[in-house]
Amino acid sequence: MACSLLLRATAPARRLFQAARPTRGEECAAARSRIVLAVPPPAASAPPSPRGSSTRRPAPDRAGQVRSSRPASFSTSTRGEAMADGMEAPHVVEDCRGVLQVLSDGTTVRSAAAPYTVEDRDDGRVEWRDAVYHPAHGLGVRMYRPARREAEGRLPVLAYFHGGGFCIGSRAWPSVHACCLRFAHELPALVLSFDYRLAPEHRLPAAHQDAADALAWLRDRLAPGPADGSGSDGDVQAWLADSGADPGRLFVSGDSAGANIAHHMAARFGAAGLDPVKTAGYVLIMPAFTSEAPTQSELGSRGSAFLSRDVAERYNRLALPAGANKDYPLMNPLGPDSPGLGLVGGRVLVVVGGDDMLKDNQVRYVERMKAAGNDVELALFAGMEHGFFSRDPWSETSGEVVRVVGRFMGRDAADSTGADGQD
Repeated sequence: MACSLLLRATAPARRLFQAARPTRGEECAAARSRIVLAVPPPAASAPPSPRGSSTRRPAPDRAGQVRSSRPASFSTSTRGEAMADGMEAPHVVEDCRGVLQVLSDGTTVRSAAAPYTVEDRDDGRVEWRDAVYHPAHGLGVRMYRPARREAEGRLPVLAYFHGGGFCIGSRAWPSVHACCLRFAHELPALVLSFDYRLAPEHRLPAAHQDAADALAWLRDRLAPGPADGSGSDGDVQAWLADSGADPGRLFVSGDSAGANIAHHMAARFGAAGLDPVKTAGYVLIMPAFTSEAPTQSELGSRGSAFLSRDVAERYNRLALPAGANKDYPLMNPLGPDSPGLGLVGGRVLVVVGGDDMLKDNQVRYVERMKAAGNDVELALFAGMEHGFFSRDPWSETSGEVVRVVGRFMGRDAADSTGADGQD
């Protein structure tokens, strides 16, 4: 699948970020959640695979691997008893691809299984391991490196945030795992795939706050400074150093909701905000940008599309803070209350699917970025729906995405230096 690079502009940009604070509505929503069923994140101390201490294969999803908690006041009456008492039993009011369900009584139920599967090509060419970057929230990171380095020298670092409408998704999902395997092998690069808190238990801006914490955690391990109290694995820093991580070439990326996060990290950190680590660029793969006024690509989208208007509205209802609409600044960077794109710093690549219902908002973002003087590139893939990269990561079209990202990361590489000033 051919890809066309349409826009590029350069100019200095100011960097500033103002994170929204959690609302009381978010706290109340969390309090109403009586049961949470979820698979705990993979333990960083799980036994290694036969391939080596730094490589493990994902455990198969099993619906029985869940945790549940109930307040003491929870009623265990059956549906028949509830009906007899004149009370209707809880029923599903929101369903996100069968992975997340919200019941009429506020219960949140999460499945252990991913909504779709991909081919397992974890063949040992890439080594990976898990760690915890935010113990207080139980958030993990999966780190990847090529098993064999073709030449001496440092490798760029790619921080990656998964998609899922801010409501579902995991670094351990087979689709996310496959994307990171391909990035690590074919770029090649060190890839760190970060989890973040999900809605509706944790509405926005929780995901963006976690992403900022993740990048600060990574900065402190690429270029150690004072202890930050994050309690990471003691050997993560050594693992990154032994892998040839280049602290002068950090790229921040994500797909869909994760690409939205990447934009806001560019607005917060830009190219210099993680000093002494240099952020060399941001890669936004089909970013989830919304607007209260529907666009032509949204109005013309098919109801059977992977991301339809109905599915998108469901994500918005669950992820947005109480009282917010689709022009909420963390969802619409072009909205009336948004701080403006002049705050974005660093080079940006935006990957767009030609049949994505969010296409118009994505293209408008690139145009406004150009007008604000930012260095931005647009890669448009004709005929592709939202999420094509993560849903089919081994396809030839997805391979072209990886090559486009590689060319973007390689641009100006000859002028790139590490944090210590050495090539």
